[in-house]
This record gives sequence, structure tokens and C-alpha cells, in this order.
Amino acid sequence: MSADTLVRPDETVDESTDNDTPKVFHYVKKNKIAESAVMGTHVVALCGEVFPVTRSPKPGSPVCPDCKRIYEMMKKD
Repeated sequence: MSADTLVRPDETVDESTDNDTPKVFHYVKKNKIAESAVMGTHVVALCGEVFPVTRSPKPGSPVCPDCKRIYEMMKKD
């Protein structure tokens, strides 16, 4: 398995609120981000979360701890 396509986090919507403010941002395959943003297709994060890309993360945004852990494990290989 290669980690070279997993480069930036994206987000999921916090379903407990009435707005689209993300709770955390997830790691997804880079080539799927633009496709999702343009076509509205869903992406699958490393942690298994499935969602459409609607926002880009800003520096300091919260990252899904499961995605971060999986990504760090992949980088070691």
C-alpha cells in the first residue's frame, strides 16, 4: 500500500448542528478531492467516513484522530 496519494485532510459535516461547520477534517485520496468538489461525488476517508467534499481545511483545523493515526502508520512503511 502506498501513502503518496494521501496528502491533505478534508472534512465531514457535524450532524449534531444545523450548519455545515465540520467537526473534524479527514484524510482522503488527493485525486478524489477535486472530483468530489466538482461532481458532488462522495469520498472515503482513511477512517472509513464517507462524505462529499464541501470545504478545504485551514491551518490549525482539527483532524480526525483515526485518520491521523492510520496515515502515520502508512508513512512508516
